[in-house]
Amino acid sequence: MSITELVAAAARAPSSHNTQPWRWVASADGRRIELYADRSQALPVNDPRGRELVISCGAALFALRVAAAQDGTGALVEPFPDADPDHLATVHLTGAPGDEAALYGALAARRTHHGPFVRASITPDTLAALRAAVQTEGACLHVMDALQRDSVAGLVAEGDRVLWCDRGWRRELARWLRTRRSGDGLTVSTAALVPTRFAVAHLDLGRRRGVANARLVEDAPAVVVLGTHEDEPADWLRAGQALERMLLVATAAGLSAAFENQPCEASPALRSRLGAVLHGHVPQMVARLGPSEPARPTPRRRVRVSAGRGAPDPR
Repeated sequence: MSITELVAAAARAPSSHNTQPWRWVASADGRRIELYADRSQALPVNDPRGRELVISCGAALFALRVAAAQDGTGALVEPFPDADPDHLATVHLTGAPGDEAALYGALAARRTHHGPFVRASITPDTLAALRAAVQTEGACLHVMDALQRDSVAGLVAEGDRVLWCDRGWRRELARWLRTRRSGDGLTVSTAALVPTRFAVAHLDLGRRRGVANARLVEDAPAVVVLGTHEDEPADWLRAGQALERMLLVATAAGLSAAFENQPCEASPALRSRLGAVLHGHVPQMVARLGPSEPARPTPRRRVRVSAGRGAPDPR
């Protein structure tokens, strides 16, 4: 594959509000690809620390690893290789590929789900495979039991109420409602764009959304929380790679994921309460899992790769 094709595969990864907040720089010889955070795509109200931005970039980084492995090339990742905090990783295309190539078919098939799931059970073997996928990337996956699920549902509802009562948050969300031709953002039809933006920006829908989303959590075949040991940018990047590996393993097993990250976004207090059920781990992402009908792919921006000298050889 060309560098452009590798980056196009990476761009299939999910991102908060479909912001696609990554920027790629390739060395002249095509053996190094540098990943940078694109702060022009940031969500300063929803994600003030840039935590979800880095997680999104980590998901794209793992997708790049999958595409490189499919191409028969290893991808040695050097995280945070210099003093630039936006230089998240340098990927050295060298050596033998790992096991990521087995997930290549799931890259194009993966979709983020947004509604209720078909009622079904997820086998223990599948859940074990998802846990193993996350652990391979240095993170932890907690599958909520019935009592924990009720707690998560309550935190999701509370998070919705907190977020929606914030006028700045509503306006930021409204700005990211876009038509498919935009290539990024949350897709709305052309006819519905203006009234939907107006409603989101001006109406506090938190209580209604909270009730609906709590019910989705309660009824999902499985609810999982992805956590890390610490809560620094390196952990966020690790969480993103773990998230994408988990999502691709789930896709290969016929499952989709729907994100319910309100407890991690609304306030540190809510996030801390969610962390109380994770045995000391820091919650990074919350998801419902289950089977669903195939969905239309989310639009993506045109792939751009900047030219550069690349990073030095890995230390």
